[in-house]
Amino acid sequence: MSKLPAVLQQLKFPAIASPLFIISNPKLVIAQCKAGVVGSMPSLNARPAEQLEEWLIEITESLAAHNRAHPDRPAAPFAINQIVHKSNDRLEHDMAMCVKYKVPIIITSLGAREDVNAAAHSYGGIVLHDIINNKFAKKAIEKGADGLVAVAAGAGGHAGVKSPFALIQEIREWFDGPIALSGAIANGGAILAAQAMGADFAYIGSAFIATEEARAAEEYKQAIVEASSDDIVYSNLFTGVHGNYLAPSIRNAGLDPENLPESDASKMNFGGDAKKAWKDIWGCGQGIGAVKAVVPTADLVARLQREYEEARARLNLARH
Repeated sequence: MSKLPAVLQQLKFPAIASPLFIISNPKLVIAQCKAGVVGSMPSLNARPAEQLEEWLIEITESLAAHNRAHPDRPAAPFAINQIVHKSNDRLEHDMAMCVKYKVPIIITSLGAREDVNAAAHSYGGIVLHDIINNKFAKKAIEKGADGLVAVAAGAGGHAGVKSPFALIQEIREWFDGPIALSGAIANGGAILAAQAMGADFAYIGSAFIATEEARAAEEYKQAIVEASSDDIVYSNLFTGVHGNYLAPSIRNAGLDPENLPESDASKMNFGGDAKKAWKDIWGCGQGIGAVKAVVPTADLVARLQREYEEARARLNLARH
């Protein structure tokens, strides 16, 4: 059994909604938490920076009110994603806001820093760090992260190329803390499979884009409903970091998704240019074949929970 911090022991369903650049907002985060999964958003989605405090107040007060009204089914905790990269000039401000409002979970990406981890720990928060290989996983834990988000092949947005079987197996040889697995997870059977491999939680992103609460263009949501894994393109052209994107959005931008030029890491940017790139080029993972309609977040989570229990029942039946 993994050693889970108290905030993660409270989860009744083993799923974390991944932070979606531009798309995640308080409405989506609150709906995710009320439905029973960890809701999350990037701090950079709040623009200007002053809006982040307003959003944190909205989230914390809404979830507290829900918990008072429903003590028998409290909301799951929420998370804020911090881009720990030199191009993010808001990191210090945004972490100060997270400390002020005692955000339960910080998810760090594109860099691991001891001071960020210490800031979260100062009020009892925990840090989960995005990694794409075992080497980065070890560095993250050495610098004080409490757990890992293993971003395997097929994940939406910035993603690695490792098989989830290999990635989880290598990490579990030395780490017994919390691991969330990311990569093409969009149904309940995949959540159970993530646990069978050794992960504690499924980390789910693309399926939440096609929800009513998500701040995404209707064309984007419908493209996810209509697409499959065949429509996903892996490229580093748009932000300098390799990621998975919907081919139709690349075509709409006047580019050939089958003949994209290579970029380099020096182009990595999370300022205004990155926001424009992600607005026009739609990040998406390979699991979207399971998404058949745009639905309320509560309905999506209910489907995942039902499929998860059905998968467990099939497994138990097969054993007997």
